[in-house]
Amino acid sequence: MQPATIKLFLVNGSPTGLRTAEISNWSGKAIASPRSQLDELLKRPELQSPGVYMLSGMDAESGEPMIYIGEAEIVANRLRQHARNDEKDYWTHTYVFVSKDENLTKSHIRYIEGKMIQKAHSSKRVTVMNNAASGSSLPEADRADMDVFMDRMIQLLPVLGILHFSAPGAVAVKSCLSATSEKEASPVPVFRYSARGVTATGAPSEEGFVIFKGSRAVRGLTNSCPPAVQRNREKMLEKGVLVLDGESYHFVEDYELSSPSAAGCVISGRSTNGMTAWKADDNRTLREVISG
Repeated sequence: MQPATIKLFLVNGSPTGLRTAEISNWSGKAIASPRSQLDELLKRPELQSPGVYMLSGMDAESGEPMIYIGEAEIVANRLRQHARNDEKDYWTHTYVFVSKDENLTKSHIRYIEGKMIQKAHSSKRVTVMNNAASGSSLPEADRADMDVFMDRMIQLLPVLGILHFSAPGAVAVKSCLSATSEKEASPVPVFRYSARGVTATGAPSEEGFVIFKGSRAVRGLTNSCPPAVQRNREKMLEKGVLVLDGESYHFVEDYELSSPSAAGCVISGRSTNGMTAWKADDNRTLREVISG
């Protein structure tokens, strides 16, 4: 992504309350708020415009992050409809994206909505409440403009609290590179963890730790295994990230977990200290590499 200057305005002074966000030289604007401040959000003049919105929260039983992505020609009216829908009881936070120059058309916002739904599904980091992406056909020049608009949206989302749209594999590769200049660039070691007859590779990421494609995990869980490990495995199996291959599980793609220890537990099926379990090729632990 391109370097950017982000301007955040805390409407009520709270960093988690109603706030707006803009990026220099970008025609868009984001408005975010907790659902508890929905009435105040709906009074914002920006929400009388066409835009794309996201409703996020957590599943009460599984703790899995959930998101709904939509579009509307008058965003405020659509959000009022959602507020009357009991099926969206998971919804705790709202994120709205509009254009400051009022150049977003119905076709533009449908295109963005469709692409963002696709990105959310492909990330496999969140349960997407939309069944399918609607999308819209646009002329080539308009598609290019909207793709740039979405790049800026994705750049802003982590700042606002949505972390589900970055690709874990790309994050991990970026995390594995440490350089002061291109000529001096040298890869930080990929970390390995071997336990109970299986071996996995991975690397720290901005959001935790990524287990790399091709890694293996044990099939059985020990009594010391935290309950969350079983839930994590079930999610990975449902998403097709993890498949049973003989007497062990096999990762068919990169997958990001919340910490090195969470990743180690999934691999070994038992309680694991990830900071000491993951080791570089020179046998240094993750803790030793990070601490220098």
